[in-house]
Amino acid sequence: MERLGIVFLSTLVLVLFHVFVDASQNQKKTYIIHMDKFNMPADFDDHTQWYDSSLKSVSKSANVLYTYNSVIHGYSTQLTADEAKALEQQPGILSVHEEVIYELHTTRSPTFLGLEGHESRSFFPQTEARSEVIIGVLDTGVWPESKSFDDTGLGPVPASWKGKCQTGKNFDASSCNRKLIGARFFSQGYEAAFGAIDETIESKSPRDDEGHGTHTATTAAGSVVTGASLLGYATGTARGMASHARVAAYKVCWTGGCFSSDILAGMDQAVIDGVNVLSLSLGGTISDYHRDIVAVGAFSAASQGIFVSCSAGNGGPSSGTLSNVAPWITTVGAGTMDREFPAYIGIGNGKKLNGVSLYSGKALPSSVMPLVYAGNVSQSSNGNLCTSGSLIPEKVAGKIVVCDRGMNARAQKGLVVKDAGGIGMILANTDTYGDELVADAHLIPTAAVGQTAGNLIKQYIASNSNPTATIAFGGTKLGVQPSPVVAAFSSRGPNPITPDILKPDLIAPGVNILAGWTGKVGPTGLQEDTRNVGFNIISGTSMSCPHVSGLAALLKAAHPEWSPAAIRSALMTTSYSTYKNGKTIEDVATGMSSTPFDYGAGHVNPTAAVNPGLVYDLTVDDYINFLCALDYSPSMIKVIAKRDISCDKNKEYRVADLNYPSFSIPLETAWGEHADSSTPTVTRYTRTLTNVGNPATYKASVSSETQEVKILVEPQTLTFSRKNEKKTYTVTFTASSKPSGTTSFARLEWSDGQHVVASPIAFSWT
Repeated sequence: MERLGIVFLSTLVLVLFHVFVDASQNQKKTYIIHMDKFNMPADFDDHTQWYDSSLKSVSKSANVLYTYNSVIHGYSTQLTADEAKALEQQPGILSVHEEVIYELHTTRSPTFLGLEGHESRSFFPQTEARSEVIIGVLDTGVWPESKSFDDTGLGPVPASWKGKCQTGKNFDASSCNRKLIGARFFSQGYEAAFGAIDETIESKSPRDDEGHGTHTATTAAGSVVTGASLLGYATGTARGMASHARVAAYKVCWTGGCFSSDILAGMDQAVIDGVNVLSLSLGGTISDYHRDIVAVGAFSAASQGIFVSCSAGNGGPSSGTLSNVAPWITTVGAGTMDREFPAYIGIGNGKKLNGVSLYSGKALPSSVMPLVYAGNVSQSSNGNLCTSGSLIPEKVAGKIVVCDRGMNARAQKGLVVKDAGGIGMILANTDTYGDELVADAHLIPTAAVGQTAGNLIKQYIASNSNPTATIAFGGTKLGVQPSPVVAAFSSRGPNPITPDILKPDLIAPGVNILAGWTGKVGPTGLQEDTRNVGFNIISGTSMSCPHVSGLAALLKAAHPEWSPAAIRSALMTTSYSTYKNGKTIEDVATGMSSTPFDYGAGHVNPTAAVNPGLVYDLTVDDYINFLCALDYSPSMIKVIAKRDISCDKNKEYRVADLNYPSFSIPLETAWGEHADSSTPTVTRYTRTLTNVGNPATYKASVSSETQEVKILVEPQTLTFSRKNEKKTYTVTFTASSKPSGTTSFARLEWSDGQHVVASPIAFSWT
């Protein structure tokens, strides 16, 4: 009987396994299908007929969600895994990729960047030229009533514009104007996965119910708004980087995330509509370029002269955490500004500690109040994080609670404290966040402190039977130094896909950024937050990306003939990596000097970028040679380039030859006790500079922190006699072996006495 029972159970498990497998195989998912449009069979008069026929051959019930005509050729649809495999085998199908869900990269800029009062000066174009540039923002939509979309003083919509103002719930044609010239929404991928949109929760229209999209759009190109602030913090004039540029909003992100089929549809339409700049503050999983929808769409956009700026991601300070690393994308990390919102904590042993906060409600009494650590007054294993329902009211009532940062939203922790009867919160960073300080508009009196201060407070609580504390708030403080510093959350290199390409490209302000906000939710985004604000202060590489998008629009207006690569080069080679005292930009995560793996070429410097002297330019063919160097197959290249490409088997393609404004040199480590570490590794890189200034002679100089790599630049001087003249040079790196995991850095500069054209160099031994 026992053996029969075992056999029965085994059979049952096997049956259930097959049922599960069958169910999984029959479950429909969204796929993006790349078609070889230019080799359409002669039987079809139109490519859409061909697409539909190919789909119906594997699934009679499937329908096309989107047809893509610009950034890729193909469509998206819902299929089972078996149907997707069958479709991939058909002629004319380049690839079938399952949908990926992307996430938003969120966690005083003009003055800090030197733009205040400069945008109208002689080295920037006149208002008419600046207002001809259109920035397309792919995000959560837009709140058209924001004062930052005021179109006063703007002329007619640019004649090149082909877009429209798509209507929907709470959004009609009058929602657009001469500033916000277009708005669309893309939800079919999202609805295919989650069902019809619940319009009691979110608007099936371009309207922004979340706030992120309005913030990024107004950061890039918001109109000038005097008297802006968040609840009295950061009071002053709010304005986007390119305040006269036009905005086109493409809503591709929803409550459940940003779906790649919707993102691709938004990029496809933006290119057709005629944007000049694309700004995407979102990212997904790391994958090869031909599988990365944003990379594929960006390639097509860049090939049509559109500058594409993307956020680097919020995976820092861990290394190799970057998103959006394709070399035709400008990848933007985040730094701080010289503005803080201080909060002051006094603990019972007399120590005074500093934190930050945007709390604006009734202050705590000036007298000391009882203080507890959440981990000591909790009924759950992760109670130190102040998760919902974790605190014991009898031990919290009337006290200030120290909560550790992580897991749930920072402002949400304050509500957990409040629900348990607490009167205030000290939000303490852990190892993950170091001493980085990010301010929030908390709903109870709260001060956020770094790891060092947090540890001191927790040690005090542990050693005192009756701990007490006070919290006070200091408003807005300007002139904070050092600034900028690299934000701890900003994703870091090396490049996880192509280590030979240095990423991020540069950093821009991304911490505590004031910009426009939605009227749908309060500044914390929590359901319980009923405060209505016109501006909000938030942080993330989501905020740094639109800074660069707006600056690219300014450069496009000043130099309409420049390619996207030339604009990126100007922004990179004029960036700075040291303070005025000569010290390297700090990393807030370590308190030490940062490196090009953290900041790329450095912190953006727009007033220098408009007149860079020389640029490193790139063409579509250069990028195709780069793909050949990666040994991409013809079909993989066709997915990206949308045309037949055959790499020359007799030609040596090298990633090192891509004319990039920075250098990343992976070096091999000598292995084993008999490895000959005395034999140096010699690597040569070739670069071409284009003169975009007056005739001049440039001289090369190299500064290096390592003796293990000798750097030789040939020739040492480049003389340009006319504008747009090109000159080529070679850099030879002769490197000794070092232990695996070692990194070192250098900097190459070309200068004519007026311009400094700088390139970071990163060495990594593997």
